[in-house]
Amino acid sequence: MIRTLIVDDQTLVRTGFRMILEAETDIEVVGEAADGNEAVAQTQELSPDIVLMDIRMPNMDGVEATRRLAGPDTEDPVRVIILTTFDLDEYVVDALRSGASGFLLKDVPPEKLVEAVRTVAAGEALLAPSITRRLLDKYANRLPDPHAAEVPALASLTEREREVLALVARGLSNAEIAGELYVAETTVKTHVGRVLMKLNLRDRVQAVVLAYESGLVQPGS
Repeated sequence: MIRTLIVDDQTLVRTGFRMILEAETDIEVVGEAADGNEAVAQTQELSPDIVLMDIRMPNMDGVEATRRLAGPDTEDPVRVIILTTFDLDEYVVDALRSGASGFLLKDVPPEKLVEAVRTVAAGEALLAPSITRRLLDKYANRLPDPHAAEVPALASLTEREREVLALVARGLSNAEIAGELYVAETTVKTHVGRVLMKLNLRDRVQAVVLAYESGLVQPGS
């Protein structure tokens, strides 16, 4: 059972998402929160597997709440899906930097909402790589993060692993990377897995953000 917490300052949004998710036999909505403070408190109390997190909320916004629940300094990070009204919300970049596993539009069809929860619960990134790249390219003037620390672990990557990471950040799928490098798709999956492990990243989205922030890939390239 996938334990899910819904965080949004609009009651109708929370109610609608609850109805959709509770119709599924493998998803349980364990709670609701109206702002970031409640989200942090309820996550600590209820231990959900997935948090559906609105960005723009009073008291504490979704970016700060995500940082507290899924950030790099979090001992037991939870998987966060950011909810946004806009396709390219300026806060989404900060949310991804803060540890979110992807983002979802609030007007998403019911079946896509369910699919998103299952995908992230299974340990996969929610965003298609091309969407991630488009998002980061749009806010190129904010990359790299001037406050981001250097990533010594990049030096631990082999030349092929750095190449794969760069291609992931450019928005290529595993199949496309395999075609680019003339290797089997299973080999690409192995390389991606090793990159995530060496860089201590949870998913593909975080790998893309790191590649941009470290300068390995330049926005617009």
